[in-house]
Amino acid sequence: MSENSQKKLEQQRLDDVVSKIKISEVKMKNNIDRAKEDIEGINETFHDDVHVGLGDDSIAMDSALSIHQQQQMLNERNNSWQQSKQRLNILQQLEKTPYFARLDFEEQGEGKKETVYIGLSSFTDTDDENNFLIYDWRAPISSIYYDGNLGEVEYETPDGMQKVNLYLKRQFLVENGIIKNYFDTQETIGDQMLLEVLDDKSSTHMKNIVKTIQREQNKIIRDTDSQLLFVQGAAGSGKTSAILQRVAFLLYRYRKNLNSSQVVMFSPNQLFNDYIEDVLPEMGEQNMVQMTYLQYVARRLPNIKVEDLNQQFVDNNDASRKKVNKFVSDLKFFNLMTKYSKLLGESGVYFKDIKRDGQVVIDKERIAEIYYSFGSQYNLSNRLDATVERLLKILSTKMGHELRSKWVAEAIENLGKEELQSLYATADQEFKNNESEQKFLAKKIVQQAYRGVHKKIVRNRFFNISGNYFNFLKAVPQICDLSKYDISEAEWQAFVDDFNTSLKNKQMAMVNITPYLYLYDLLLGKHGQTEMKFVFIDEIQDYSPFQLAYLKYNFPKARYTMLGDLNQSIFTKNDSQSLLAQVQKMFDVDKTRVVQLTHSYRSTQQITEFTRAMLTNGQKIEAFSRQGDIPNIRINQDENQAIESVIKQLQANDAQNDTTAIIAKDLEQGTKLAQELQDHGQKVTLIKSENQRLAEGNLVIPSYLAKGLEFDAVIVWNASKDEFAEDEQQLIYTIASRAMHKLTISAIGEMSQLLENIPAEFYKLERN
Repeated sequence: MSENSQKKLEQQRLDDVVSKIKISEVKMKNNIDRAKEDIEGINETFHDDVHVGLGDDSIAMDSALSIHQQQQMLNERNNSWQQSKQRLNILQQLEKTPYFARLDFEEQGEGKKETVYIGLSSFTDTDDENNFLIYDWRAPISSIYYDGNLGEVEYETPDGMQKVNLYLKRQFLVENGIIKNYFDTQETIGDQMLLEVLDDKSSTHMKNIVKTIQREQNKIIRDTDSQLLFVQGAAGSGKTSAILQRVAFLLYRYRKNLNSSQVVMFSPNQLFNDYIEDVLPEMGEQNMVQMTYLQYVARRLPNIKVEDLNQQFVDNNDASRKKVNKFVSDLKFFNLMTKYSKLLGESGVYFKDIKRDGQVVIDKERIAEIYYSFGSQYNLSNRLDATVERLLKILSTKMGHELRSKWVAEAIENLGKEELQSLYATADQEFKNNESEQKFLAKKIVQQAYRGVHKKIVRNRFFNISGNYFNFLKAVPQICDLSKYDISEAEWQAFVDDFNTSLKNKQMAMVNITPYLYLYDLLLGKHGQTEMKFVFIDEIQDYSPFQLAYLKYNFPKARYTMLGDLNQSIFTKNDSQSLLAQVQKMFDVDKTRVVQLTHSYRSTQQITEFTRAMLTNGQKIEAFSRQGDIPNIRINQDENQAIESVIKQLQANDAQNDTTAIIAKDLEQGTKLAQELQDHGQKVTLIKSENQRLAEGNLVIPSYLAKGLEFDAVIVWNASKDEFAEDEQQLIYTIASRAMHKLTISAIGEMSQLLENIPAEFYKLERN
């Protein structure tokens, strides 16, 4: 059959599917309208019934039951309404692109050929619900599309491995219900399909990649065995996209036992959270819990100002602090603190007075005496519970003594009518005599007066958290040989003094936050959130081993997926190269899987060849054969000339509808550049904070906020000699590898020494 005839038949089949999708859309809209009417009707009845039955007890009981039933009905209708809306959204997407692949195969032993079409979501025939017109890309049979070549193929099902003979693998490019093109391939995802997708322009929101998932990405997505899945991926290898598809796959695979609130993803910054927020909803799944690590720890310290990303970036460039910061961030320091906490079972825990209105109610010496009165058979958690119980008894006794105090009697005398009514259980509460009423009111007043004290006890606010951490830091030279880490006692003392000074100003460096919270959690005997089932950590190279150990401590029952590029560390720099070895110590080696993604798809071949030449191990990165312009290095005589050169490049990029990100090393340089460009009439948006949203159009952005993002064109600002330190090769690589189609590097005077070893044939050098 000719290609035109084949395409015509495929279009007829697609038209038929689209018509049935439209019928389902109409039904779904009717379901939504009915559910909305039901909700409005139940709400009206609910408000009427609230006013019924205030007199007779039996009527009141009937009314309460009726209200409860209506509340259940309301919840059911709300759920139905939400699910119908979600399904309608999927149907509307399927109407435009019903599917992207076709498989023809024969199951071994069956003797008959089958054909399945694969799309974003499953869809059945409106007349026969057992006839799947489209299979969800996450269904077991769909894995053949991503993994298998033609011939004998195996795929995993819930009942075990299934063998089939695959005869045809066809890939479609569909736009608005029209087949633009199709390809028959013997491999996994054909290069033609990839080129079509990769040639698209960048966007302020990440797109899902279900059509173009590669074989190595599919293994990551469908892994159901590993306790730790560690994905090391080159810049632009699609690791983050694959991980988001993995979340969608897990929610589909375990849909009866897993919901999105049991999945958490730690991402590099809030900008990135916004960038990926549409991926899961487009696949019909609710977004998982998303936060940055900074948000996770800072919420525990509401009264302390925590270093933001800009401050962390500046701090990590302070050579005098690097040795100590490395030690405090290490797994050995985590283990040291764990051992130290066991010594606290004997002595050393610091407490603070429990006060009311500035007056001591229970002093810290008494609290310590109670805490250590419980023997060694008590672990820290049980000892804390026993201490709280004893303190509440002391408080109860103290409150009993206060009932006949002069201040209580005076407080009763001074009660206004409204205050008095607020203390009574009911408006017409009766008492045997005046004395019993006085006792009742006295008890209420004392309870109110000591409510804050009670709260402090049950919330463990008698612990001196900062005092305990400070004393641990002071004890480190006695319990650890600092010389092994090339740290002098004077350098350590400077670190301790810096912590103390910052805390007095209600500030804390990022390097101290995690150990500070971990010691507190050890004292409280916290065992973490056991309901969390999957934890995803992106840009793993910028986490310290201590932070990762702390997350594992907090989510002890979860399976972990960690992903990143050890060549792109911004905060941990060269220390990231030993990270994998330290992480593997935290997990069972038999349940750990390390996956390398070496193919880079984001950038053109020319940009990938240029950026990988920056790295000592760049040969491990494989470029995808997508052609484009060779990168430019422009060396300018002064800053004014450099700005003129940037404007010229911006105008050239704009003429080709390319969105440009001008990436500066830090915020200070970015702020100054953005102002200069705006003064020259250029429309650019400065991204100053991770809390901003990515705007349309050209951006100026500091390097540490560009993590994980991609742009049509990138201009690296001020890659001049000595602007980047010798240990910042990974930083300049990270900046340059954000570019999809065009890369320009601007320098003043001389280019950075970090670029000198790149072969001259990989770039075009211009001197202005």
